[in-house]
Amino acid sequence: MQTSASSRRLALAVVIAAYMLSFFHRFAPAGIAQDLAAAFHTSAASLGVLAATYFYVYTVMQVPTGILVDTLGPRRILLLGGLVAGAGSALFGFAPDLDTALVGRTLVGLGVSVVFIAMLKLIAVWFDERRFATLAGLSMLLGNLGSVLAGTPLAAAAQITSWRGIFFGAAVLSVLLGIACWFFVREARAPDTPAPRFDRTVVLGGLMGVLKNRATWPAVGVNFGIAGSFFAFAGLWATPYLVQVHGLSRVEAASHVSLYFAGFAVGCLAIGTLSDRLGRRKPVLVASSALYSLLWLVWLSAVPMPIALSYALFAVMGVSTASFSLTWACAKEVNPPQLSGMSTSVTNMGGFLAAALLQPAVGLVMDAGWDGTLVEGVRVYAVDTFRHGIGLLAAAALFGTVASLFLRETGCRNIWKPGT
Repeated sequence: MQTSASSRRLALAVVIAAYMLSFFHRFAPAGIAQDLAAAFHTSAASLGVLAATYFYVYTVMQVPTGILVDTLGPRRILLLGGLVAGAGSALFGFAPDLDTALVGRTLVGLGVSVVFIAMLKLIAVWFDERRFATLAGLSMLLGNLGSVLAGTPLAAAAQITSWRGIFFGAAVLSVLLGIACWFFVREARAPDTPAPRFDRTVVLGGLMGVLKNRATWPAVGVNFGIAGSFFAFAGLWATPYLVQVHGLSRVEAASHVSLYFAGFAVGCLAIGTLSDRLGRRKPVLVASSALYSLLWLVWLSAVPMPIALSYALFAVMGVSTASFSLTWACAKEVNPPQLSGMSTSVTNMGGFLAAALLQPAVGLVMDAGWDGTLVEGVRVYAVDTFRHGIGLLAAAALFGTVASLFLRETGCRNIWKPGT
């Protein structure tokens, strides 16, 4: 059954709203890192594991989600995802100890892991492929409003009320959005095509085709390095870094993170639109990812700077980080159109795998150099210790930039041919 343009826009709007909430959950630990450390008496490594648990399950779910949206459609999994994320958020908010919080965070990651790939599937099937990067960028811009809320607003709200109540409210919202997806989202398939069915042989064959396609892997590498370092830094370590290394207040540090997210949101739309208008993917991605890597040298130096300059650098870094948003288009355009869900999910897996590895790895490096200093029960780390941890993120960013050099230019259209 065909869907009208207004129905498609409404369905996409509902999914984008769910995507906004997933962004909030993704980056919320950064805004309340000090609260979590105090509530659960954690080390940097344990805090990293708590934040990264979301990424572990998100990584594992990327390929299954791609298979599900390519075969069963997005409607059922979006409803189920909203219910699971709601249960996890409530459990996290009421967690009496670290182990319970880990379970809650895991359920949140499981629930929200289906949203992004379902959103890209809607865009890929229901809209002109020449507008894919623009619409994906616009969706990212809107979704990033959730990450902006996870910065200054969350930090300020946590000082006024309990962070636990905030997550209970997020739980209610997750359930409501899941129900809304059930009512407004319809099957995402191209006109005049039969409803997909789950055929294990066909599914595994399609997945293996995506994995064996050498043109897929540079996009995965870019996502691994650029998105992974972004998620690890903005999702946890940026606020402690700014507070302990640059002496900012928590609200000032969270404001930097919010500005980072705002720059990233604007960058997703700007970079996607620029790429579509130029009809080129690779030059835009190479240039912006190279700028992103260079900015890490500033944070590695830990040089003191006026707060206005640090704000400006965070904004520019946010814009340049958005380069990885082109990787989904790059992967989609070198694989069969009917496998857009699988190709984008395999690519997306790179960034979340990197975040899952980097968040606790940075914590382990910092714990190894900790001199035993505590302030109000929270560990304080020396500048050199932070520099060593941040060095892992800078190395990941460089890896992503190098990977961008091996991308295949698609001219903003699908170039896949049988046998390639």
